[in-house]
Amino acid sequence: MDIINSIPDFKMTVYPEFVKKAEELKPALSSVLVRPAGLVRITERPQKQDGGVPDRIPFREADFAAEPAESIDALSRKTFGKGDSVCLDFGGHQVGYVSFRVEAVGSPQDAPAYLQIKLGEIPYEMGRDFAGYHGNISRSWLQEEFLHIDVLPAVIRLPRRYAFRYLEFRVLDTSPKYRVIFRDIQCESVTSADSGRVPPLKTADPELILIDRVSRKTMESCMQLVFEDGPKRDRRLWLGDLRLQALTNYYTFRNYDLVRRCLYLFAGLTQNEGRAGACLFLDPKPQVDDTALFDFSLMFVSCLYDYYEATGDRETLRELFPTARRQLELSMRELDEDGVVRDKETWWCFLDWGEGLNKQAGAQAVLIYALKQARQMALWLEDGKIADLYSRQADFVTEGALSRLWDAKAGFFISGEKRQRSWASQVWFVLAGVFDREKNRQLLTRLIQEDLPVKMATPYMYHYYVEALMENGLTDLAVETIRSYWGGMAREGADTFYEVYDPENRFASPYGDRLINSFCHAWSGTPAYFIRKYLT
Repeated sequence: MDIINSIPDFKMTVYPEFVKKAEELKPALSSVLVRPAGLVRITERPQKQDGGVPDRIPFREADFAAEPAESIDALSRKTFGKGDSVCLDFGGHQVGYVSFRVEAVGSPQDAPAYLQIKLGEIPYEMGRDFAGYHGNISRSWLQEEFLHIDVLPAVIRLPRRYAFRYLEFRVLDTSPKYRVIFRDIQCESVTSADSGRVPPLKTADPELILIDRVSRKTMESCMQLVFEDGPKRDRRLWLGDLRLQALTNYYTFRNYDLVRRCLYLFAGLTQNEGRAGACLFLDPKPQVDDTALFDFSLMFVSCLYDYYEATGDRETLRELFPTARRQLELSMRELDEDGVVRDKETWWCFLDWGEGLNKQAGAQAVLIYALKQARQMALWLEDGKIADLYSRQADFVTEGALSRLWDAKAGFFISGEKRQRSWASQVWFVLAGVFDREKNRQLLTRLIQEDLPVKMATPYMYHYYVEALMENGLTDLAVETIRSYWGGMAREGADTFYEVYDPENRFASPYGDRLINSFCHAWSGTPAYFIRKYLT
C-alpha cells in the first residue's frame, strides 16, 4: 500500500485571525536539569526456544536489556581511548537538550577527538547497529551524532532535541598519546505540561497506579509547543493523535489552552477546499502537510466536541464550528448513491496499521460518529436547522451501512470487495451507535469469541476498543484489556508507552524495522483517561 498520500495541486489556505489566536496561546516550556542515574551494560536477551522471532520477520533479530553496571560516580574515574564506550542511564524518559564536558588526559592533544553519541528510548535501540537499519522511513530519525572536537577541554551542547533514556559515548578515535574523560553530563528536559495540575489518583490498585504513571509520563513527553505525536519521531501535530491526547489531558494536566491552540492551528492552516490536514508542522513556519486522511479530518469534529464538553467554551465552539462543518461536507462527497463510503486502493484513511486492513467500513462508522457529534454541537449553538440536517445525514449513512455493510448471517460488519471482517470495523460501528446498547454488547462479545483474523495493531485502535467496551457496560473486559495490553508494556519496563505494541511479536513495525518505531507516542498515553474517567 502506498503511504505517500500527497494532494494533487496542493495549496495551503491561511486564515490569519485563527493563526494569530493560536500563536497567542503558544505555551511556555518549563525545564529541569536531569543528570544520569548510573552506568549500564546493554546485553542481548536470551531467545525463546523457538527463536523468539515470528516467521514473518525476514531476518534474525535480537532483543536487548540494560543491566545496571556501576554508579554514576564511577564515570569520573574512567578514561576512554579509541574503541572504548560507556552507556549512561538517565533513570527515566527525557525530552530535551544534552550537554557535557570532555577533557583530554595524558599527553597534549595532538589530534581531534572523534566521538559517536547514540541515544535511545529503550535498550533495543542501544543494542542495534544503526548501520543495519532497513526500514522504509528515513533513517535520519535515528538518534546519533558524530563529533570532531579539535580543542579540549570543551563544553558541548548538542543542537538537536532528543527523546531518550539511554545515552552512549563511543570514542571512534583520539591518538595513542591521550585519552578523554567525560564530565558534567546533563539533559535540559522540557515540556509544557504542569504536573502540579494533575488531580490525585483515587485508587490503591498498584497496577493501575503504575499504568497511570507511565501514561502521564507519555503525555508529558509529548506536550511541547503543541501536542506532538512522538518526541523522537515525527514531532508533528497529528489530528488523530490530538483527539486522544486532548481527552487524556482533560483528566490529567488540564492544559485547555494547548488544546485550543492546536484546534486554531488546524482551522487556520487548511488544505485545498478547506480540508483539515492530517498533520501540521511548526518549523520553519506553521504549515499544513499535504497528507489527507478521511478519518483524521473528521477528528476535527470530535476534537471540537470533546473540547466544548470539557470547557464549555462557547466562543471557540462558535468560531470553529464552520471548520468542523466543512469536514463533514467534504466527507459526504465520498458517498455513493446508497450512502456508502467509496473504497479506495490508496492510503486514504488510517484507522490502524493492521496488516491488510480494509478501511471502508471503519470510515463509514467514523462518519456516522462525527455526524452525531456535529448534531449535538448544533444543538449547543441553538441551531435547530443544522441539527436536523445532521440527523438526516446520520440516518442516511446509517441506512447505507446496514443495507450494504452489515452481514446479518455472520453477525459482523464487512468491508471492501472481499467482504473483510476486522476488529476495527466492528469497534467503530459500536462507537457510532448504529445499534442499541444490548446489540452492541452482543457484537463485542461475538467479536471476542470469534477473534476475527484482521486484528488491532496499535494502541490507537486499542483505545477505541476499550472505549467501546466502557461505553457499553463491559467494564471488566475493558479493565482486563488495560491490564494486559498497556500493563504488558509496563511490565516489560516501559517508561512511556509505545507507538506499536504486539504482545506476541515485540519486533512488530509498520515501517519495516522496529528501530524506527516511536517508544513514546501520543496515541498510547490514554490509560490515564480511562482510569480517571471510568474507574476512580
